[in-house]
Amino acid sequence: MNVSHPAVHPVEPPVPPLTAGGANAPRARMKEIQGMPGTIGGLVLRLSQFAFAAVALSVMASTSDFPSVTAFRYLVAASSLQSLWSLSLAILDIYALLVGRCFQNYRVVCSFAVGDGVTSTLTLAAACASAGITVLIGNDLGSCSQNHCIEFETATAMAFLSWFTALPSFLLNFWSLASR
Repeated sequence: MNVSHPAVHPVEPPVPPLTAGGANAPRARMKEIQGMPGTIGGLVLRLSQFAFAAVALSVMASTSDFPSVTAFRYLVAASSLQSLWSLSLAILDIYALLVGRCFQNYRVVCSFAVGDGVTSTLTLAAACASAGITVLIGNDLGSCSQNHCIEFETATAMAFLSWFTALPSFLLNFWSLASR
């Protein structure tokens, strides 16, 4: 029996043509921008979100008549949610910084973006509603002497600051998600 044995000759891989613009360059991962999860900037944003939301919550809860107005109850609920969310992500940022890991997983970034979007929207809506009621009580009704206008204004301002620091976190997470 005569079996043919094919000869195996090594073939060199084809060399890609050189282009002037580097169009065939491999895609690189996006740089870690300060403010993204797992960075020091992200930790600072999370801690400031937590601090402002916790101050808004504590100032509003310290007044005795906040439950009588729905917008103020909504502010307490939104500030509670924002502070819990920000504190839990701040703990994750501390862990990532200590271990040296980055959060570039699609599912993790997607959950961060959705959570930041929901909490920042709720915080903004609660701050706007509380600002409207505060203006009504203070300017239109002129009954600041009977109510806690200073506390209401302080809690509303802290809720706006919490939203203002939550917005960059959401935008950076959304940008990281969209740039994949």
